[in-house]
Amino acid sequence: MKSIIPEQRRCEILSLMKREIIPAIGCTEPIAVALCCARAAEALGHRPEKIAAHLSANILKNAMGVGIPGTGRTGLPIAMALGATVGRSEYGLEVLRDVDDKAVADAAAMVDRREVCVDLKEGITEKLYIEIEVAARGQKAVAIISGDHTNFVYVAHGDRVLLDNRSSATSESAAEKPVELSMRTIWDFAMTSPLDELEFIDQARRLNMAASEVSFKGNYGHSLGRLLQNDAERLIMGDSLFTRILSYTSAACDARMAGAMVPVMSNSGSGNQGITSTIPVVVYAEHISATREQMLRALILSHLTVIYIKQSLGRLSALCGCVVASTGSSCGITYLMGGGYEQVAAAVKNMIANLTGMICDGAKPSCAMKLTSGVSTAVLSAMMAMDGRCVTSVEGIIDDDVDRSIANLTTIGRDAMNETDAMILKIMTSKC
Repeated sequence: MKSIIPEQRRCEILSLMKREIIPAIGCTEPIAVALCCARAAEALGHRPEKIAAHLSANILKNAMGVGIPGTGRTGLPIAMALGATVGRSEYGLEVLRDVDDKAVADAAAMVDRREVCVDLKEGITEKLYIEIEVAARGQKAVAIISGDHTNFVYVAHGDRVLLDNRSSATSESAAEKPVELSMRTIWDFAMTSPLDELEFIDQARRLNMAASEVSFKGNYGHSLGRLLQNDAERLIMGDSLFTRILSYTSAACDARMAGAMVPVMSNSGSGNQGITSTIPVVVYAEHISATREQMLRALILSHLTVIYIKQSLGRLSALCGCVVASTGSSCGITYLMGGGYEQVAAAVKNMIANLTGMICDGAKPSCAMKLTSGVSTAVLSAMMAMDGRCVTSVEGIIDDDVDRSIANLTTIGRDAMNETDAMILKIMTSKC
């Protein structure tokens, strides 16, 4: 089939996807802080003796309760110390790839000596903002990430400025200009692009399914993935395709949130979004013995839908990312069920009607429960769509036009839930 998307437009979308779908080890918020620490330390040229982080509220929220890969510890200070001492900025979101037991012990000693401090950056509007200052031997260096988890906008060593893109950085923009998308464009791209151009998405399948397998062999987080495979649970839920979708998805999240040293393929700056937009589609495709082409096109449809919604919603918000990611997987599953564009659009509306409003209260082991809720709704929404059932425009925030329905979702998550976001952080930081 010849692509109906012009080649230049296709190249723009492919480039967008390859920027947004990248490997990451660990939760992306503390890892982005570690990445910023690594860059500041590289600019300093010495092993830091002091590390200070000034962070936006959403970064703080998403980094407080999550495990740091390879450490057995939770939270920002250990991630910062490791980033500054053994991290390499060239690794991107795999910055802690070289962590070993000695590095963890040295970093833990820095934390114990109170050489690492974290505070809230006041007077900023950016939801994703990381400012790191490191010092040693009477010198200091500063690095700033803004708008995107890997988007450095400022680096300086003392009075010498090495990079300054702050004037061109906006609160929610990365270095690249957003690519205009619609659900129809996404469908046409996924269905008609040459298959060899889409092969890159198979790495998401390999990495994220491998994370599930690692989780099944260990005891990570709340072990929800393993729980769903126990005999007692099978008596209640059965050994079905549905439970396998839930089990594999939550298992990968279990391992990632607990700090397993395992890479996953992220989407739009979130590993959990990458997991949720990949694994349900793969498990369903394998169950029905879908062709490789069908699986790849389903994964492209899922991942690109997530990117489209996140472009409007923003990197970080009070709306849980599983709402967006499971909407993508519902699209992929609907296509694998034999659905066309109309059914996929119906699945999106069904998802928005059901899950809008699920809060994000930080990255943590219990995220696996939210992913399971999102994915179960994804399957239900696909089934409804294939049965000709779609939430109508007289119901709540759903519009006849699927793109306007998505805009309604993102407006609520991006704007209307700002006060919710502030209250969530206040509750989280007020606990003993």
